[in-house]
Amino acid sequence: MIYTIGIIVSFLLYILIGVVLSKRVKSSEEYYVSGRKGSTLMVTGTLVASFLSTVSFMGEAGFSYEGYPILLLILVIFNVTGYVIGVFCFGRYLRRSQSLTVPEYFGNRFQSNKVRMATAITTILGISAYLVAVTQGGAVLLSEISGTSYPVALLIMWIAYSSFTVLSGAKGVMVNDTIMFFLFSIATYISFPYIIGKAGGFPDAIIKAATNPERPDLLSWHGITGPDAYMGAPWEALLWAIILGLVWSAVIAISPWQSSRYLMAKNEHVAIRSGVWATISIITIYLFLHISISTITTVNPNIKPTEKVFIWAAMNMVPKWLGVIIVSGIMAAALSSCASFLQLIGSSITRDIMEQSRNKTYTDKQLLRTSRLSMIVVSIIILLIGLWQPPSIMWIGYFAATLFAASWGPVAFASIYSKKITKTGALSSIIVGFLGVVLGESLKKLGVTLPVYLNPVIIGVVLSSLALYIGSKFGEITDQEKEFQNNILKRPIEADENENMKVTKRYPIYLAASGIVIIIVTFIFYYWPLQLAM
Repeated sequence: MIYTIGIIVSFLLYILIGVVLSKRVKSSEEYYVSGRKGSTLMVTGTLVASFLSTVSFMGEAGFSYEGYPILLLILVIFNVTGYVIGVFCFGRYLRRSQSLTVPEYFGNRFQSNKVRMATAITTILGISAYLVAVTQGGAVLLSEISGTSYPVALLIMWIAYSSFTVLSGAKGVMVNDTIMFFLFSIATYISFPYIIGKAGGFPDAIIKAATNPERPDLLSWHGITGPDAYMGAPWEALLWAIILGLVWSAVIAISPWQSSRYLMAKNEHVAIRSGVWATISIITIYLFLHISISTITTVNPNIKPTEKVFIWAAMNMVPKWLGVIIVSGIMAAALSSCASFLQLIGSSITRDIMEQSRNKTYTDKQLLRTSRLSMIVVSIIILLIGLWQPPSIMWIGYFAATLFAASWGPVAFASIYSKKITKTGALSSIIVGFLGVVLGESLKKLGVTLPVYLNPVIIGVVLSSLALYIGSKFGEITDQEKEFQNNILKRPIEADENENMKVTKRYPIYLAASGIVIIIVTFIFYYWPLQLAM
């Protein structure tokens, strides 16, 4: 009962914040990008919170519990690079464009409503799939904790995130994301010593996990492999982690729910600093979470479904007060992603599709009203899909995210650095990349076994890149396109530029220092106990 009360209190808090902030939303810029006033803390909070979700705390936690914690950490080493690469190579230029949505940026960059429409449609389809997975994860959690049926839990989940998102837009999302970021970060870090202690204490808990006969090779670099395992041979497991890590790096760098966060930053320095802090935050959260998850196998090797492993630990391996924080933190991760996704979908439907298809410009009042209505309609559709589609939290989330790496990746980076890309090439690349991933996934559904190096996203990226190259042989680059590109390549000079630059120059030092600390922590809590076990 206490866990349910904790979740309900947090729900009411987020809704109350949405109601209060909705009264301060007077313009479309405040509703779409929070008035471009985000501080380093808030932009970091919304970057991390919109990335971490039930896919992380349930889907990936279950994957670790099944035998792949180190493989997942190898994947994360590659994917966190997306924050630094993303903010330096795409995000800061996106912010300079002064767009309200990412599809608007693409439309203005190539002076093409068709390109804008294509990116808007892929945004809506891809994020909707991800939103279904995250919503289902939150409903599974709520159902498990409260004892209510899954449909009732799904309905409660829907009411919670839809209400404050529809009311306050990006302003409410950013404030709530920051609160949620602190909540699930605290839950992860504080739960670590308690879970290790219950599993036998340090270093015995790690040694027992490494020598667990129920899951041999649990703490090896490749995880559990073989004919009956997910990954096949060890080299295939490693190649899978590297490929998916690079894919997720691209997703973090250019996906709409990550890159759009930089549009909210107060200035370019805030965007860069936020990217660095997000890198440090993600890798430390994953390190502490998945090392602790691996030890739970020695306490209870029979948790079904495995996606409930962190929830089970919250209810059985830590004090109740901490269990409430963990459960509320997982729910916060779900709500934060749901809110970000819903806000982006509603924005794209209104600003990038309805305005463009009707060839008219809405007033601020019309934009706010239409955006809220579109979010309500979309959220109802997501609710119905969640009731119909059985939960598959990790794999639906992975599929939805990889769509953007394939369909947007080549175009996003080329839009900044290439002066030879035409609107025909951009449009072809987006469409072909999207269809390439769908084709690859369809082949898998039909029973076609693809080698690990022909992951559907690889097919999509290759086809997208070819379409970009070939398509750019057609059409001409207009003066407006050249002017737009030249403008975003010019670095804006802030009023207090010298002071800002002094602070920003410290961030590479912070990043290097955090890397040293992470190496030391990994050595102490993983490598040394593993050597003792061997």
